Amino acid sequence: MTGQQAVDLIHERAWTGRKPGLSRTFALLERLGNPQERLKFVHITGTNGKGSTAAMVSSVLTQAGLRTGLYTSPHLWTFHERFQVDGVPISDELLGELGELVLKAGEGMEDPPTEFELMTALGMEFFLRAGCDIVVLEVGLGGRLDSTNVIPAPEVAVITNIGLEHTQELGNTCALIAHEKSGIIKPGSSAVLYHQSREVEEVVEGACKAAGCPLTITAPDTLEVLETGRDGHTFRYRGKGPYHISLLGRHQLYNATVALDTVWAMEARGWKIDDQAVTLGLQKAVWPARMELARRSPDVLLDGGHNPQCMAALHTALEELYPGKKIIFLTGVLGDKDYPDMVGEMLPLAKSFVTITPDSPRALTAQELADYLKSLGAQAQPCETTAQGLEQALALAGPEDVVCACGSLYMIGEVRHLLGLC
Repeated sequence: MTGQQAVDLIHERAWTGRKPGLSRTFALLERLGNPQERLKFVHITGTNGKGSTAAMVSSVLTQAGLRTGLYTSPHLWTFHERFQVDGVPISDELLGELGELVLKAGEGMEDPPTEFELMTALGMEFFLRAGCDIVVLEVGLGGRLDSTNVIPAPEVAVITNIGLEHTQELGNTCALIAHEKSGIIKPGSSAVLYHQSREVEEVVEGACKAAGCPLTITAPDTLEVLETGRDGHTFRYRGKGPYHISLLGRHQLYNATVALDTVWAMEARGWKIDDQAVTLGLQKAVWPARMELARRSPDVLLDGGHNPQCMAALHTALEELYPGKKIIFLTGVLGDKDYPDMVGEMLPLAKSFVTITPDSPRALTAQELADYLKSLGAQAQPCETTAQGLEQALALAGPEDVVCACGSLYMIGEVRHLLGLC
């Protein structure tokens, strides 16, 4: 079986209409010999910043000489990106082999595994075969009932910034969502929490108390920014540093504090991670399509933010990087997202919009989005394809202009590919 054949078959196992729970994943992994029981993990959940935090943590651990697995979703361009060891994605040959393995293991199950459950099982088998010392594991949805939560107690359970998302599945308040995400906290773990509202912190504190887990809440008041610009940020945190990250946007500084507290929590548990590994790991960390400066003259920024909180962070970052500059936005959104609030963050900064239809059945069409933007008084031009949209946005831009592609991860991967980045 080729990698693409495996991917196609896995994608056929839709989760729509299936009851949430861990029983299918546990049953599937048992058929594979429970590879997750022979691995160690850093488990990361949250609404925003979990991917960036995972990238920074895994980069530090790799620099510390640990063979480090990284499991993230969704992918930007190729399915292989979801499964990495020391920054290298799974090979096509091995993806095909392991895809066939997990699909066969799922045959005959009374309650067949879903797409993401198959991916999670594939990842566990891959990381075990790769001899990983530690796996940085990003939750897919929520936490308590997410298929990644079949793992034993992680070394560190990490919760990043929480906002309203997937309210039908997780609850319609931040406290309810925090309860679901706190489900990754298990006896025997340490926990790290992004400093945020008291309603969220109280929920997580309660979960840690019940599990007997030490909790570190980040301390943004100890964050000292020394330099910031289009090359990234240099900063100190909790009196340590200086550190440098190339990830753009002030929000990435706060994600970096989560990564640092996570690494230090691992050190407290006996993991050998020296200061040089921390410094180099942060410096070398990359996370594509998150305020990614893809091209200069004109500057082309790519950001996969797809909810109002992400767009608010993008708004702030663009204002800081390009004060007083109006932006040409290349954008597409999903119709079931809160796109009016997302658009509300872009409008004050917009010179004009070029709209496209993301590759998803849930997408708002380019024409519908352009019509909505025009109703708000904006200039907007719909394009039939992402390639045409990018061409049009670049045609509108002079050397001193800024083009920002944003609104949906479903389009950003294709934009990166069109720009020759993947």
